Amino acid sequence: MSTFSLAVRDSATMLRRNLLHARRYPSLTLNVLLTPVMMLLLFVYIFGDTMSGGAGRDAYVAYIVPGILLMTIGSTTVGTAVSICTDMSEGIIARFRTMAIHRGSILFGHVVGSLLQTLMSVVFVGAIGVAMGFRSTDATVLEWFAAFGLLALFTLAFTWIALGMGLGSPNAEAAGNSAMPLILLPLISSAFVPLGSMPGWFRPIAEYQPFTPAIETLRGLLLGTEIGHNGWLAVAWCLGLTVLGYFWSRAQFDREPK
Repeated sequence: MSTFSLAVRDSATMLRRNLLHARRYPSLTLNVLLTPVMMLLLFVYIFGDTMSGGAGRDAYVAYIVPGILLMTIGSTTVGTAVSICTDMSEGIIARFRTMAIHRGSILFGHVVGSLLQTLMSVVFVGAIGVAMGFRSTDATVLEWFAAFGLLALFTLAFTWIALGMGLGSPNAEAAGNSAMPLILLPLISSAFVPLGSMPGWFRPIAEYQPFTPAIETLRGLLLGTEIGHNGWLAVAWCLGLTVLGYFWSRAQFDREPK
């Protein structure tokens, strides 16, 4: 078999292994899903009338769901950091290093497995949003495909970042803590309130980070609001973080074990 064929075969095996682990231990996925679901329920049913500024709870559901979908990605990829760190600390990756398998397949198995699990989580949270009243009647088929592509690209970027965090952590607890910014960043973005309503000193913090342009782009695709420069900013953030996360993860993975 060619090197490429071996890499594909071994990556498929590692993907199957990670999916089996996720099926056997669903508590980690459920725990990271709890944050976006609880935030959605809290902000819509408790704060919805107030946060909408008089526009009504239905209007606020439409506003908040795109941000919650991006928050779901940040929350779910925390599980990737914990998973790869657990494999490292328990020695299974050290055993994989001694076997005749493609080294990159270990990382790609985690990445593709996390990508599939995260997109399933996004669909689940999106279904909850629809049940709560979210509608996207003006979006065309092309805009729906673009929205899904953005979610997939954003997931890929943050999966690689989470992988690097997990590989650089000494244990699973530290991996979960190091990945906490992936959950906290959406809280200081335009996910819950418009940038224009923020204090002047705080607005740059919310504006110049990856979640805000992605949220505004997704909101524009699904609701027909103005996207402006947020579209190319979101793609640039995703591509930059993907490249950074990939080389960071490879560098961490290729280090000699202590």
